[in-house]
Parts: sequence; C-alpha cells; structure tokens
Amino acid sequence: MAVKYTVSERGNPLNPTQPKKWYANAKSTGDTTLRALGKEIAARSTIAPADTQAVLVALTEVLVEHLANGKIVRLGDFGAFQVSVSSTGAETKEKFNSSLIKSSKVIFRPGIDIREMLNNLKYEKI
Repeated sequence: MAVKYTVSERGNPLNPTQPKKWYANAKSTGDTTLRALGKEIAARSTIAPADTQAVLVALTEVLVEHLANGKIVRLGDFGAFQVSVSSTGAETKEKFNSSLIKSSKVIFRPGIDIREMLNNLKYEKI
C-alpha cells in the first residue's frame, strides 16, 4: 500500500514575482473510527472489543485533562503530545499578559515506530 498524492501549483507568498512551482499534496483514502480501532486492537489481543474501546475513550479523556494542565503526555514508542501557543508580542516582559495569546494547538511528536513508517513510505501519484 502507498500514500496517494496529487500535485498543485503554488506561488511563493513571500515573493509573488517568483515563478510558481508544483508541490505534492497527500490525499486520504478514507478514515477510521475509535470503534473500528478498538475492534482491530481487540482482534490482536485477548481483550474484548468493548473493553478495548472503553480504554481508548478513557485514554482520550485523560490525555485531554493532562494537556489542559500543561503536561507533556508521553505514550512510549507511540509518541508524545504537547500544547503549543502562539501570541502577539509585547514591548516588555511586564506588559505581556495572557490576552496576547492568539491560539493554541496540540503538537504530536511521533515515536520510533511511526518515524520508521514515515521513513519507509511508498508514494503513488493519482
């Protein structure tokens, strides 16, 4: 199986006078659900599908709680999740306050198995 991609032409937003170039865009071949993942995991273990799904739901809830409390959540070889913020600048440290924070996002840093998968991907143009 290969990751499917298309190509699209884009200009450089920092220098619109530069010639446009062609870039790859990964294309999804579908999606999966927490329930489906639970069934697949259960099929590879001695745990019932309902129990597996319950653990995945609980993992999601606990992950959210820990991230909201500013913790990095490390899931072994799977990877790590961490909150990152973006803000407008203040002229001095004393003038900075939380109202200057514009947005936040979750960063995922993949573990070794996912990094190896990324290094060994095959690609197919569609």
